[in-house]
Amino acid sequence: MESTQGIPTLAEMSARGEQPEVLFWVGCAGSFDDRAKKITKAFVKLLQRAGVSFAVLGTEESCTGDPAKRAGNEFLFQMQAAVNIQVLNGYGVRKIVTTCPHCFNTLKNEYPGLGGQYEVVHHTSFLKGLLEEGRIKPEGGTFRGKRITYHDPCYLGRANGIYEAPRELLRKLDAELVEMKSCRERALCCGAGGAQMFKEPEKGDKDVNVERTEQALATESGIIAASCPFCNTMLTDGVKGKENEASVRVFDVAELLAGAADL
Repeated sequence: MESTQGIPTLAEMSARGEQPEVLFWVGCAGSFDDRAKKITKAFVKLLQRAGVSFAVLGTEESCTGDPAKRAGNEFLFQMQAAVNIQVLNGYGVRKIVTTCPHCFNTLKNEYPGLGGQYEVVHHTSFLKGLLEEGRIKPEGGTFRGKRITYHDPCYLGRANGIYEAPRELLRKLDAELVEMKSCRERALCCGAGGAQMFKEPEKGDKDVNVERTEQALATESGIIAASCPFCNTMLTDGVKGKENEASVRVFDVAELLAGAADL
């Protein structure tokens, strides 16, 4: 099995008798979606700059089963989870970091009941730790003084109570963080959760992602920060729908931090 762009697979490291500090769970979006791949690359750059020993599963990584479970197919979810747990346990994985709150929530809260006990960390929390350890030092750079609003992903915020880590990272950019009307515990969903990402919306007056995008645009921020690839897609579509692509950009927190660190 070959590594990609210098990133070792767990199989390669295991063959050398090595164990990484952390396994980076890339996720389906981060692996296959062209926009989300940029988030993956930004996070990898930060890990490499910090000198973190990490590996990926590569072709041995499969979907966590989150979409199947949210769509009501518990049988398929348990099949997918069982395969992943067998692989993870086979390598003796203890710590996992992921850029996707859906993967994070499933690995952290639902795999233990099926035999998968791991320390699972969202990338914003992991990056916060690297900052505190002095392993990465953002300079502010391009984003100094810019107005940034942050969108709380459902599976990161309300489901797991992580609100401050991404905000602390954004403050390190010397940017002006402006909160939306609905934020933290009262944040509005982007419209992709619960497997809604993969179906057409039901009839109604307004799509959820449009409503959320309008809240973001009301802050008059030039940047909408997200920490979930699904949220990124839905908000980007919302910005396009409101014809604001020229003045408003949607970035993952890792992308902003990587840019500020001039990576």
